[in-house]
Amino acid sequence: MTLRQGRTLASRLERTPTLAVVPAQSSPHPGMGAIPHDGGVTFRVWAPNARNVAVIGDFCAWDTRRKHPLALDHARAGTWSVFVPGVGTGAEYRFLVRRGGPYLWRMDPCARQVTHSTGNSVVFDPASLDWSGEEAYASPGWDEIVLYELHVGTFAADHHGPGTFDKAIGRLDHLAWLGINAVEVMPPFEFAGTVSWGYNPSHSYAIESSYGGPHAFARFVREAHRRGIAVFLDIVHNHLGPTDLDLWRFDGWRKARWGGIYFFNDRRAVTPWGATRPDYGRKQVRSYLRDAAVMWLEEFHVDGLRLDGTNYVRSRWGDTRDRGSYLRPGHDHLAGLTADLRVRQPWKLLIAEDMQRDPVVTRPSSAGGLGFHSQWDADFVHPVRAALETPRDEDRDLHAVARAFAGHYLAAPHERVIFTESHDEVANGRSRVPETINPGAADSWHSRKRAALGLALTLTGNGLPLLFQGQEFLEDGWFSDRRPLSWDKADRHSGFLHLVRDLVALRRNRDHHAGGLHGPHTHILRVDAGAGVLIAHRWHRGGPGDDVVVVANLSQHSHHRYPIGLPRTGGWRLRVNTDAPTYGHDFGAVPAGDVDATAGWCDGYPAVAHTAIGPYAALVFSQDPA
Repeated sequence: MTLRQGRTLASRLERTPTLAVVPAQSSPHPGMGAIPHDGGVTFRVWAPNARNVAVIGDFCAWDTRRKHPLALDHARAGTWSVFVPGVGTGAEYRFLVRRGGPYLWRMDPCARQVTHSTGNSVVFDPASLDWSGEEAYASPGWDEIVLYELHVGTFAADHHGPGTFDKAIGRLDHLAWLGINAVEVMPPFEFAGTVSWGYNPSHSYAIESSYGGPHAFARFVREAHRRGIAVFLDIVHNHLGPTDLDLWRFDGWRKARWGGIYFFNDRRAVTPWGATRPDYGRKQVRSYLRDAAVMWLEEFHVDGLRLDGTNYVRSRWGDTRDRGSYLRPGHDHLAGLTADLRVRQPWKLLIAEDMQRDPVVTRPSSAGGLGFHSQWDADFVHPVRAALETPRDEDRDLHAVARAFAGHYLAAPHERVIFTESHDEVANGRSRVPETINPGAADSWHSRKRAALGLALTLTGNGLPLLFQGQEFLEDGWFSDRRPLSWDKADRHSGFLHLVRDLVALRRNRDHHAGGLHGPHTHILRVDAGAGVLIAHRWHRGGPGDDVVVVANLSQHSHHRYPIGLPRTGGWRLRVNTDAPTYGHDFGAVPAGDVDATAGWCDGYPAVAHTAIGPYAALVFSQDPA
């Protein structure tokens, strides 16, 4: 139905007397939205200020005289429902909501499928999803995850047009070859138009129709799982829309200029993206947001969630240190959400993008925290990027890099997510790391060397490493939802691509000689600002096959016979050298290889070895398991 048809029907509805109908009977069947069962569908909607509610659709030929009135559910305050026999999956519908004046034509707030953001709601049955072949899938351990953030529209675009989930399935083999075991999908929920980052969801329960809708998303999850790749969804609770929002003044009620039942109706509604912050103080709004999260985890089998901008959920302006702008209802919403999800599926990882290094984020809800398992860490990306992008070696802050690498008293690596590129860090006025280092020449020696160094720090640092799409093959410029990934760079920069693959394999301990990269312990052995060298020890339980020593040279000067302290004597194998010629035709300034550690105190450790280090290079050493 077009917008013009909708307006014409609305006009007809006001002119045409409603025919006599059997009094509406509310349905006892639970759930919100359109729930198929028993040869028909129960339609239920929350509209506490409405005087009348009806449902109309192709099952009654969009004839307003044959609309189905909903009855008020006395057991569910403010909700209306009706069971309509004969309606099946795929039927299109809308709600007619009247408070006073003309009927409001509304899409279902809980629609699991829509034709487009201003189109019709579609009856969807989750039982129709095919999960065959998932039986052998086991999600990766939290501390073993290597995340890959992707935007469907650009990640899977081709010469036929923007990406879809079905096209994205064709790229999963690349990720599996790279060693990625978890993807984080930027918000794929129905948004205005067909091109967007996704952080403007107009329908929180529906997969973007231009991406293929719910069945395509389920196929993507299933195929990712078949390849051993977990799927995390990025969801938005800090604001909704702000455009194409049928939630706006949904049942006709509002205060002054504000948005009605789903939103704060005072200045708490105001966000940097519009005055559409949900009213977390309303039980029904909290349930609306929570039930969508539960649906993605349970009905669509996703392995975890990343909540966008949680600092804007619990603070008006994103700074929770400003007590005057603190939103206690937002804090309570997040704490209640994580507590509920942890009980339902405790093995699924919950990540917050709070970016304030606030320990309350990962503190249990029962102890006054928000209850997330992990949070994105601004204290890694900002100092590490600054060190990589600073033109002069003498201006690099190695102490800041050391603090970023070690973390902040983590009990486990999964408590923070670390990265040098993300959708925010390579847009909004910032470019990708190699582009920033040498604008217009992202494939230059300096760009490739320092980008490789940043990836080595990310994939050996204390935390869950995250790569942004295309980072593995030196994608340049900045992120745009209209610029497809340049997949031809995977061939042009195949050496760099293989370096990333080797670093991922090392981080995942695929050869069983780097177990310490999964562990919580990090000790900074040395910060040699004069030489530009940082040395760190990572371990879990310690011993051969577990202890890992990382040597990073953040200067353009090579070093010969540089002394490094090691936990014990004996042979130490060089697992990765980012300066190896195989990773770049102009790499390999100095030869580096395995070392033999002899007794002697160095860096506070009882063994010492000497190694060569190339310019802007990272070396990773470990011992073979006993």
